[in-house]
Amino acid sequence: MSEKDLKKIARIALGANLIFAGISHLTFARKAFRAQVPDWIPLKVDDTVVYSGIAEIALGSSLVLTNEKHQETVGKVAASFFTAVFPGNISQYVNDRSAFGLDTDTKRLVRLLFQPALVYWALKSTNNLK
Repeated sequence: MSEKDLKKIARIALGANLIFAGISHLTFARKAFRAQVPDWIPLKVDDTVVYSGIAEIALGSSLVLTNEKHQETVGKVAASFFTAVFPGNISQYVNDRSAFGLDTDTKRLVRLLFQPALVYWALKSTNNLK
């Protein structure tokens, strides 16, 4: 399998995961996602969860459906999104909010380490990192 094929599989997998996460924001995991919304966000907590879910569905769909011409741009947008929502993960840790099985400080802290991996995944799978 070529590197190009592996990147395509990684890009589509990331997109599919984002679509799933977005759908879960709007349905079965909505309450859990509320735990990640920082107190300083000026929107209602539920509105923030809904808007971020819609953004994830759109972004995931873009990753799945993008062509070579636009994939680098979509990858940069995805990496920026993962960076933009990182304060939610920090808020969950700092405020000791349990959700998604992250019910200890250690688990919440370990979760923080995964966000840079998502940024890397978005960039690498879309040819932003050669």
